[in-house]
Amino acid sequence: MNFFGTDGVRGTANIENLSPESALRLAQFSAKELIPSQLETKQTVIIGKDTRRSGDMIESALASGFNSAGIDVKLAGILPTPAIAMLVKEIGASLGVVVSASHNPAPDNGIKFFFKDGYKLSKIQEANLEKRILSDEQFIERPISDSIGTIERLKDGIEIYVDRVTKSFIKIHNSSRPLKGIKISLDTANGASFKSSAMILERLGAELTCHHNTPNGDNINEACGCTHPDIISKIVEKDESFIGISHDGDADRILMCDENANPIDGDELMAIIGCHMLNKGLLQSKTLVATKMSNFGLDECIANNGGKVERADIGDRNVMEVMKKIGSNFGGEPSGHIICKDHNTTGDGIIAALAALSAVIDTNQPLSELRKCLDKFPQKLINLDIRNKISINELEAKPLIEETEKSLGDEGQVLIRYSGTEPKIRILVEGKDHAYVESQASKIADSIHNQIGV
Repeated sequence: MNFFGTDGVRGTANIENLSPESALRLAQFSAKELIPSQLETKQTVIIGKDTRRSGDMIESALASGFNSAGIDVKLAGILPTPAIAMLVKEIGASLGVVVSASHNPAPDNGIKFFFKDGYKLSKIQEANLEKRILSDEQFIERPISDSIGTIERLKDGIEIYVDRVTKSFIKIHNSSRPLKGIKISLDTANGASFKSSAMILERLGAELTCHHNTPNGDNINEACGCTHPDIISKIVEKDESFIGISHDGDADRILMCDENANPIDGDELMAIIGCHMLNKGLLQSKTLVATKMSNFGLDECIANNGGKVERADIGDRNVMEVMKKIGSNFGGEPSGHIICKDHNTTGDGIIAALAALSAVIDTNQPLSELRKCLDKFPQKLINLDIRNKISINELEAKPLIEETEKSLGDEGQVLIRYSGTEPKIRILVEGKDHAYVESQASKIADSIHNQIGV
């Protein structure tokens, strides 16, 4: 049994690992495991959340758990995940906690952590914490009297984040309103960025039209946001905008749209931003860090511009670990987790959008032209709902997978992996022959569906 998935705790709110009882225990033991007890001054944890109905419940349980461990809590309220990563350093907190299930539907929720340096917990830190949570260990070291933690609302959290991001972009372009005259459509997925992203874009001078920015607790990611590229495409076409920007529920992801209403995914954004950074001498180690899910065309694109692509395991935490190891300052995933390390310590949707807009401003070219730098290999990705997980090696499709891999050789790949946040299996086939890629992906998916599909 695992407590943590690929990005913190994730599941249906109010049951199992996302119950208030579980959240309280998680807070108590994260304080014990991650915050040194010998420190003389009382330590602080900052908690942020997205717009889900269950957010208040889990936030309260976490705050109670930290207080019972003698930790003060600052409640940042509704803020994007990357804002908490930034704020944990800004206010000198020992830990940042985000209550969010990212792109998942409203009934789900999640809990993820940022250490005092603004980075997500390492695998070792998470494994040690998980071991304690799943054990029979009881939390018995309870402070009393004035050693009990207190709760305070952080009123200026959104202003700190917005100010940091806008000032950074203004400095880069030596202009107080670098987006002046640029018409942008923004889809905030009725999520955590419904205020902050609009504030940033408007302060930078954009002519902004906002959509899906009226959260009610139950409409987060509902037929909106970056997991629905058709939606931002229709919005841009209707608004007659020059650029579209679409977030997920906690705004650590980004999908963009060009002036022709064609969606631009994470690989294309990495190509646009990566090439721009290479051309300006800003890409450290001349290396972009992607994952196994990224298109092979990205490697060719970056190589043609004097750089190279390093591949990490799937997950933005793994991308960041490789970036730190090799000294790179840029990386991401095709899902839209884009990390601009010079500006934040995790995937940040609005910062990634501004990095792409920098390429537009500096080159005086629209996204429709800039995206042409990437010539994608044909690729087919199928996300399949499943009823249970079995070993990949036990799949009846295993012989078909091996046959496909052998046929593709060095000019393609087959990736089969379970989602760490949803009951899904992801089937990716990539190669130079479009018809073969489509055919083999469908055959593999059909076989897996017949065995474990819903």
